[in-house]
Amino acid sequence: MKIWRMLVLAAAMALPGLCLSFWPALAAPVELFIDTDHPAGGIDLTRFSLGQGGLSREPMFDVHLEQVAKLKPRTIRLFVQEFFDLYPEHGRYHWDTLDRSIENILATGAKPLMCLCFKPRVLYPQANQDIVHPADYGEWETLIEALVRHCNREKGYGIEYWEVGNEVDIGEQGGCPYRFQPQDYTKYYAHTAAAILRADPGVKVGGPALADYESPIADSLIAFCGRGGAPLDFFSWHRYGNEPLKLRKSIREIKQKLARYPALAATETVIDEWNIKLLGEELTPGFQAAFILESTLGFLEEGLTLSSYYHIMDHTVVPEDFTWMSPEGYKFMADWWNKQVQNSGLFDKQGRRRPAYYVFEMLSQIQGVRFPVSGGAAGDIRAFAAKQDMMTHVVFWNFPLSGSGETSDVILRFPAGQPGRFSLMKLDAVSNRLEPVRTGDSSELDKESLRLTLAPYGVAWVQLGSE
Repeated sequence: MKIWRMLVLAAAMALPGLCLSFWPALAAPVELFIDTDHPAGGIDLTRFSLGQGGLSREPMFDVHLEQVAKLKPRTIRLFVQEFFDLYPEHGRYHWDTLDRSIENILATGAKPLMCLCFKPRVLYPQANQDIVHPADYGEWETLIEALVRHCNREKGYGIEYWEVGNEVDIGEQGGCPYRFQPQDYTKYYAHTAAAILRADPGVKVGGPALADYESPIADSLIAFCGRGGAPLDFFSWHRYGNEPLKLRKSIREIKQKLARYPALAATETVIDEWNIKLLGEELTPGFQAAFILESTLGFLEEGLTLSSYYHIMDHTVVPEDFTWMSPEGYKFMADWWNKQVQNSGLFDKQGRRRPAYYVFEMLSQIQGVRFPVSGGAAGDIRAFAAKQDMMTHVVFWNFPLSGSGETSDVILRFPAGQPGRFSLMKLDAVSNRLEPVRTGDSSELDKESLRLTLAPYGVAWVQLGSE
């Protein structure tokens, strides 16, 4: 019996989300009460969206448009990179290649968040990440104005968010050609933001898309804009790592910095690259999926405006597309994307969905009327609940914030008299699919609550009602 118990426990730990109905949970049962009788305002998690780009001049997820559209992203961040060849010679523009990537995003129902991180050769003859100012700022501003007018007036794309630079604190190591000092970035930002707003005063400008939100560039830009140097409609930064609490910490600290300046009271906060630790560092199957949910809860509770999960699809690069970098820079890009094992995308390089995709599918349903969930906040079990049209969706997960965590027996209770039918599914991260657990008429829940055992990093989804 002792050996059998050990085998069962080993299986539970190896397979996140495994339901062991024949064995008691290792922790005390957690009861979640979803109070559908008392709505708690509105909710829309689709603002915590996606990103793609920086790797190819061609649209990178065109074969997955329908699947991405199903996730209902509000925005998809796009790198406006030099390989689009927007300004091949003085006074001549080339938009067609970039347009294809923009239209790829629009086809999903999202709007691009345009990250401007290109250096035309005619304004930057030398491939050097530390040469950050164009040869002629007047010509640079004319180019930026033309780009914004093309997108929003000529093509009618209606792009709202325009970001000045990408990972400007680390340059080529972030896949982009600029490595700024604080005083240089504020000058570059002011020129670029002014040009964007001349072309379309109704859009939002921001930056600096920092790799390290504690970079001195953050303080410099916030102070510069806070004293009236330039508009700052949104402040953006990135964060990779396996600790959701550090994402929360970064939001709080940036908000504190912005709060020092009354002029920045309306500045939005945007984490437009985030994920677990890169290059194959998922701790166990299912960790990444549960990490997304735990992080998104942090975004909501800390008041983050937008986010862009990086990214939709893992992709190789063509090194020759990066000759606007130094030889060391484009070698780095080729080694990173073509040789390393990638774990970032909702789809892998072969186009196969990862468990993370299903989590964004769940999150896409958390919009409309929010319902309070009580009972799990003190432990590792947390949940979202919302009603969209006639369907109530409950997403719940087990994410230990410290230690290895415990398997928990989760009981879901609803007020009596729920209409329609219900389905309970769990995410099987090993076989990479949503597995049905129980379905039935909702009247059954008045007699027998939903019950599921979740190991650490397990994820489950309930749909309740009628279409």
